[in-house]
Amino acid sequence: MSDPVALELREQFATPEQQRETASAGMWIFLMTEVLMFGALFSAYTVYRILHPQGFALGSSEMDILLGSINTAILLTTSLMMAFAESNAQEGNERWLAICLIAVMLLGAVFLYVKFSEYIEHYHEHKAPGFWFEDSSPYANNVQLFFVFYFIMTGLHAVHMIIGIGIMAFLLFRTWVGSFSAQYHTPIVIGGLYWHFVDIVWIFLYAIFYLPGLHR
Repeated sequence: MSDPVALELREQFATPEQQRETASAGMWIFLMTEVLMFGALFSAYTVYRILHPQGFALGSSEMDILLGSINTAILLTTSLMMAFAESNAQEGNERWLAICLIAVMLLGAVFLYVKFSEYIEHYHEHKAPGFWFEDSSPYANNVQLFFVFYFIMTGLHAVHMIIGIGIMAFLLFRTWVGSFSAQYHTPIVIGGLYWHFVDIVWIFLYAIFYLPGLHR
């Protein structure tokens, strides 16, 4: 098993605090690049939503609000479990840290299952953009554009979810081999930042794709 004390401080850092701050700063810089990427997509969606309000409203009315709400509740729960994981890491409680990480992974897998079930549902309803797409409304092209944004943005989010589950699996392995302690748990904090970011992105996706169609 690894010695947590030996892992506390790398040779390029003067103090553990400097190491933690540097790691956190690196993750925040990475997340800023993610914000730029998702921000560009949200901005493009907003522009086309303003240009084609009727078509986008019709597209939103095709969303399954129940499945979207279930997935939102699931991700909010994963954020809570991730916060518990960080708290247990700070206390050096490896058993509960591992339990919380497993819970995050399992709930994340449930989220993906629900999301891909929804994709299949849209496919069977001929809402997948392209030659398979069908819509009888006078705003069919705009509805299809809505679904282009929907599949791109939620699909990109799903990819980040898969990566996040992989990160949780890696952190679980390191927990199992005894890499973390109350003195050294920086990777848990860094992993938590990534997971919370992915959850926040979903909240915005839920708001722009699912909620506008409720009035219909």
